[in-house]
Parts: sequence; structure tokens; C-alpha cells
Amino acid sequence: MDLGLSNAVAIVTGASRGIGLAVTRELVANGAQVVAGARRSSEGLDELVEAGAVEFVATDLSSPEGVDALVTAAGRREHVDVLVNNVGGVTPRPDGFASVTDEEWLAAFTINVLTPVRMLRAVLPFMLDAGRGSIVTVSSVNAFLPDPLVIDYSAAKAALANLSKSLSKEVGGRGIRVNTVSPGPVATDLWLGEGGVAQTVARATGADPAAVAAGAAGGAVTGRFTRPDEVARLICFLASDAASNLTGADVTIDGGLITTL
Repeated sequence: MDLGLSNAVAIVTGASRGIGLAVTRELVANGAQVVAGARRSSEGLDELVEAGAVEFVATDLSSPEGVDALVTAAGRREHVDVLVNNVGGVTPRPDGFASVTDEEWLAAFTINVLTPVRMLRAVLPFMLDAGRGSIVTVSSVNAFLPDPLVIDYSAAKAALANLSKSLSKEVGGRGIRVNTVSPGPVATDLWLGEGGVAQTVARATGADPAAVAAGAAGGAVTGRFTRPDEVARLICFLASDAASNLTGADVTIDGGLITTL
């Protein structure tokens, strides 16, 4: 299927690894030009930059200045067609709600809500001037599956999903589509890497990280984690003209983890 992304200019946040890197690769494969933002690059992202389809901006997206640097770089192009709000973060809270400090709550909401808000505020003028654009924001099943282990993350993702739905109603009549994707556990460092969810839970409970990961995977009907490339293909579809009348939607990709309607 031709997604109609050839020569589209896309911004991807958190683009150096995991879902963000997979999205960047998929956009490039579909002919888009990508302006990729992250604190640090990676071997995979460097390869895409060297191939000429990606511009990397090293920036701390948790700060207003970091957001401005990324959007300024993209704004040098003639148009900005797609924004993929992927950057986010989670810290498991095995010691419970009372252990989460004000500073940790603020950090969770900054990276998971305020950074996307700043990105939206900076990018929307380009799209409104053009009368078209597509925004896809990476949420989480925890937006509607609250989990005390990630209590601040769950609350932040719920706020992000609400924000996206509200914004879709404001700008939908002006040619801009706003959708979210809610993955369940994905096979990235966030879950499986050093200091990731599986390892953190294992340290707190005395379990084996592989057993923690297997238990999470077993909660899905498919019995496995979602792969980053599977999320990336969904995001690119939503970003493309193939989904031209789809807005205000949240699409879950979780291997059947969520069993309710």
C-alpha cells in the first residue's frame, strides 16, 4: 500500500531507539524526510542520517529550549506534515504510591505530558498555515489500565490521551488529524533493558527478570510482547493519507492484553 508519505516532512521525538527509531525507519522507507530529536543518537539512527533521509537534532526535549531547537530545525523545511510525539518515560514504583515524591510526579508529567504539549504548541502553527497535517502521539494501555506499579506514568498517559482527544476536536475542521496509539508491553529497553521495568521489578521482588518479562508477555492473548516495528507500521498508517478521515481515535496494539470492549 502506498501511504502517500513520499517527500512528507515528519518530526519524531525520542527517535534514537525503541519505538522512535522504528518509526523513523518506517517513515524513511515510505519516502518521508525525518527530523529526529533525542538527547543522544544511536548506531541505528546514525545509519539513517548517513543515508541522507534523516536530520538528527541532539536536544533535551524535557526543556522548552530543547523543543524549540527541534522544531526550529524542522521549520527550515518548506512544510511540516507529520508529528510523532513518541518521547516518554516510565519508572516503576515497587515501594508504592507513598514513595513517589513531588519531584518524581513532576518529572513524569513533564516528559509524558508537558513535552508533547510543547511540541504541539510549536508545530501546530505550521500545520494550520498549510491547512493540513497529521499528529500521532504514543500513549499506553496504562492510560485506561491503571497500574500502581507505574502510578504516575498511568496518570500522565491518561492526561495525554484526554489532551489528544480534545485537540482533535479543535483542529479537525482545519485539516489536521490527531490520533493516539496505545501499546501494551513492547520489546524495547524500557521493558527489557538495563534498569527497565522487568529488571526493576525483579530487584524489588527477588524474581528473575526473564520471569517478570515472561509473566507480562503471558498476559497477552498472543503470548508475546509487541515488536517496535509493529507499532511503527501502525503509526505510519495513522500519519498517512491512507487514514485520511481517521481522527480523535486511540488504537490499541497489545496482543489482546486488554480484554474489555
